[in-house]
Amino acid sequence: MTTYAIGDIQGCYHAFQALLQKIQFDEKRDILWLVGDIINRGSGSLEVLRWCYEHQQSLKMVLGNHDLHALAVKHNIKQAHRYDTLQTSLEAADSDLLFSWLRHQPLLHSQNIAGIDYAMVHAGLFPQWTLKHAITFAQEVEAALSSNSYKTFLTHMYGNHPISWNDDLIGFDRLRVITNAMTRMRVCSAIGEMEFEFKGELQNIPQGFMPWFDVPERLSQNTAIICGHWSALGLRQRNNIHALDTGCLWGGKLTAMCLETQAITQVNSDVRDQAAALI
Repeated sequence: MTTYAIGDIQGCYHAFQALLQKIQFDEKRDILWLVGDIINRGSGSLEVLRWCYEHQQSLKMVLGNHDLHALAVKHNIKQAHRYDTLQTSLEAADSDLLFSWLRHQPLLHSQNIAGIDYAMVHAGLFPQWTLKHAITFAQEVEAALSSNSYKTFLTHMYGNHPISWNDDLIGFDRLRVITNAMTRMRVCSAIGEMEFEFKGELQNIPQGFMPWFDVPERLSQNTAIICGHWSALGLRQRNNIHALDTGCLWGGKLTAMCLETQAITQVNSDVRDQAAALI
């Protein structure tokens, strides 16, 4: 059995299938870890969602910000954005089944593979969080998404505040800041204050901020963390961080990492996947 982690797919079904062929993925033997944002912006969101549902026994995934946004659009809490490519998925005969499955996916997955303690999260973790903290906090959001009042959570999910972690946070402020860290954070201050406007390259990070994984004495630094979300960052493997979003949607590559060896496999983007995104 081999375990592969794959960066943000974002509806790039053709590139995804090409990558699976290149790594010779065997659904009866191998396991995929998907780092979130499996749908939206690419032209094949429905096809990706169906493939993941049909192969759920062979994969682990975490929710990304685009996946959560798709759930909010599905349940009429938010209108679709101009560049969303969700309509086909929303109108499909199996839409309710697929989105119910998506809603029950976690924000964080952790497992020891080949003697290495891995954790997968879409965006990042606050510097004050150990892996044990992060697992507990992710479960709070997962419980809200899985409950009968999940629409209430989705309604209160949007917003940039609070910008930092505090153990005394309660209610939707607490759930929102956990969700934002795990699905939206790229940079933060030395004390963990998030900044959401920046989406660019390392050399252009605003003064006073740094990549969340470079905060000194970050409490999760002994865990090998697999993340995505930050396409401008590109592939990064350093200091126990494996950032795998390599901008397939924008003409870059789709990346897989073998967890047993940490070897990288990539395929080029496919113009058929970008067609809807670039209109």
